[in-house]
Amino acid sequence: MTRSLRILGPAVLVLAAFAAVLVGLVIGGGAEAPAIGDPGAAVRWGLPIAKLLVNLGAALTLGTLTVALFVLDATRPAYARALDVAAAGAAVYAIASAVTGVFTFLNVTGASFSFGSDFGQKLGFFFTDVALGQAWLITTLIAAAVTVLCFAVRGQTGVLFVGLLALVSLVPMAEQGHAAGAASHDAAVNGLGLHLMFAAVWIGGLLALILVKKQLDGGEIIDALRRYSTLALICFIVVALSGYVSAQLRIGTLPQLLTPYGLLVVLKVAALIALGLFGAIYRRWIIGRMPQTAAGAAKTVTAAAAKRTRMFWSLAVAELAFMGIASGVAAALARSATPVPQEAPVTGTPAILLTGDPLPDPLTAMKFVTAWNIDLIWLLVCGFGLFFYLAGVWRLHKRGDRWSPLRTASWVAGLLLLFWLTCGASNVYQDYMFSVHMLEHMGLTMAVPVLLVPGAPITLAMRAIRKRDDGSRGAREWILIFVHSSYARFLSNGVIAAVLFAGSLWVFYYSPLLRWAMEEHIGHEWMIVHFLLTGYLFVNALIGIDPGPERLGYPMRLLLLLATMATHAFFGLSIMMSTGLFAADWFGAMGRTWGATPMEDQFVGGGIAWSVGEIPTLALAIVVAVQWATSDTKDQRRIDRREARSGDAELRAYNAQLARLAERDRV
Repeated sequence: MTRSLRILGPAVLVLAAFAAVLVGLVIGGGAEAPAIGDPGAAVRWGLPIAKLLVNLGAALTLGTLTVALFVLDATRPAYARALDVAAAGAAVYAIASAVTGVFTFLNVTGASFSFGSDFGQKLGFFFTDVALGQAWLITTLIAAAVTVLCFAVRGQTGVLFVGLLALVSLVPMAEQGHAAGAASHDAAVNGLGLHLMFAAVWIGGLLALILVKKQLDGGEIIDALRRYSTLALICFIVVALSGYVSAQLRIGTLPQLLTPYGLLVVLKVAALIALGLFGAIYRRWIIGRMPQTAAGAAKTVTAAAAKRTRMFWSLAVAELAFMGIASGVAAALARSATPVPQEAPVTGTPAILLTGDPLPDPLTAMKFVTAWNIDLIWLLVCGFGLFFYLAGVWRLHKRGDRWSPLRTASWVAGLLLLFWLTCGASNVYQDYMFSVHMLEHMGLTMAVPVLLVPGAPITLAMRAIRKRDDGSRGAREWILIFVHSSYARFLSNGVIAAVLFAGSLWVFYYSPLLRWAMEEHIGHEWMIVHFLLTGYLFVNALIGIDPGPERLGYPMRLLLLLATMATHAFFGLSIMMSTGLFAADWFGAMGRTWGATPMEDQFVGGGIAWSVGEIPTLALAIVVAVQWATSDTKDQRRIDRREARSGDAELRAYNAQLARLAERDRV
C-alpha cells in the first residue's frame, strides 16, 4: 500500500489541480483572447498552468520543510527523506517560476517567443528593470538557492533558516496579485501573503507525510499525524480568514457572487469546507484509534484498527484531491476579471495618489473608539497569542499548578493594546498625521512591552508545553534553543537592548527608513515588528522574569533607565524644535484641510514622544525599585534562615579568625 500511496497521492493532487484550473479558466474567462494585444493561446493557457506549478512547488517545499522542523526526528531516516523531497519541490518551484516569468513577459508585451538576440535583450530588460519581472527573477533565484541548500544543510537549526528563506520567496508573489496597486492595497497584500503561506504548509505538509510514510514506523506515524493535524488546524483558520478578506476586496457585495469570478470563489469555498470536514474526521475519530506498532514488532493489530489505518490514508488521498481543486481554482481566479476593479488610481486627491485610499473623516475623540482598519497579520498574532496563552494557563490549572492572575491580566491587556494600535484608529490615521504615527510608535515600543513582559510567556510555555522525548523539536524545544542561543544572549544584554531601544528612534526618524515605512507596506510591517521587539528586549532586561542571560544589577538597571529617559526627552524636544517637516512630501502633501497644520501636528508628535514615552518609563522605574527592595528582603531572609540552620556558624568562624589575629598581634 505504501508504494501505491506515494504514487497515487501526488498524482491525484496534480490531476485535480490541472482539471480545476482548466475548468476555472473556462468559467472565469481567464483564457479568453483580449480585444487588443492577444499574446496567443499558448500564453493565455500556459501562464495560469505555470503559476499553478509555482504554487504546488512552493507548497511542497514549505510544507516539507515545516514537517521536517516541527514533526520529524532529525536522527531518523524520514527526516533525510523529507529534505530530499523539499529539494525536489524547490527545483520544481524554481523552474516553474522562471517559466512563469517568461510567460508573464509575453503576456504584458505581446511579443512572440524566439531565440534571437533582440528577444533576449528585451527579456533581460524585463527581468532586471521592470518591477514585475524583478519579482519573478527574485522568486526564481530564491527557489534555486533553496534547492541547493536543502541538499547542503541537514542540521535542524540550519534548515530553519532555509525555511525562512523559502518563506521570503512568497513576498514578491503576494505583492503582485490582484489589488497590488488599488485601494486597500495593504489588506490585499496581507490576505494574499497569508493565504499563500499557510495554504502551502497545509497542502505540502500532507503531501510530505505521504511521501515519507515508508520511513516511519507505526508509532512515529501516529505522532507525526497528530502534530501535522495541529498545524493543519491553524492553517485552516488562517486560510479561511485570509480567503474571506481577499474575496471581499475583489467581490464587494453578495450579488457579485453570481458573476463568473464569484462562482469560482464559491467553488473554492466549497473545497475549503470539505477540507475542514476532513480535518475534523481525522482529529476526532481516526488518528487516535490507529494501531501503533513499532518497526520490527509483531503486527498484532485488530482488523478494525487496520481498517481505520486504510481509511485514514484513503481519506488523505481524497483530501489531496480537494486541495488540488482549491489550488487549481486559485490559479484560475488569479487570471479572471474581478467584479470590483483593481486598477491603481491615476487621478484623485493627493491622499489617494500617495496612499491609494481617500482621506479619513476628521479625527475626533470618538474616532479613537469607532475608527478601525484591521490589519489581518496583527489580528491573527493577537488572536493566537491570547488563545495559546490562556490555553497554557488552563492546562496548568487542570493539573493543579498555579499561575498568577495578574500575569494573565497583564498579558491580555498588552495584546488588546497591541490590537488597537495596529488595527484601530492609529492604523486609520497614522499615514496622514505625524502625531498619530508617533502615538502608535510610542505605544508599540513602550506601553505594549511594559504589559507583555510581566506576563512571562516563555516561563508559561516551559511549564505548559509538553516536552518531546523522540528527538523532534516542537514549540518548547525551539523556544529553548532560541532563548539560550548566543544571538539571543547578545540582544538580551541590558546595555545592548538599551542601545537598540534608544538608538532606533534617531536612526529611524533621521534616515530614509521613515519614508520607506510610510510608502511601502513591508516597511510599515517591519516598523511594527522592530519597535515591538526592541521595546520588549529593553523592558525584559529591566523587569523580566523569563529565562535568559544573567541580568544586570539593579543599580545598573536604574542607570540605564535614567539614560533612556533622557534620550527620549531629548528626542521629543528635537522634533518639537525642528523647523522642517519629516517626510515633507508625504505628511505635507496629503491635502488634509482639517485638524492642525502639518507643522503644528509634528510639534504635537514631538510632545507625544517626550511625554507619553515617559509615562511607561516612570512605571518601569517604580517596578525596578520595588524589585530591588524585594530582592534585598529575600536575600536577607535567606541569609537569616541559613544562619538559623547552622547556628551562626559563619559568625562564629569570623569571630574566631579575629581572635587569632589579635593573639598573633600580641605575640
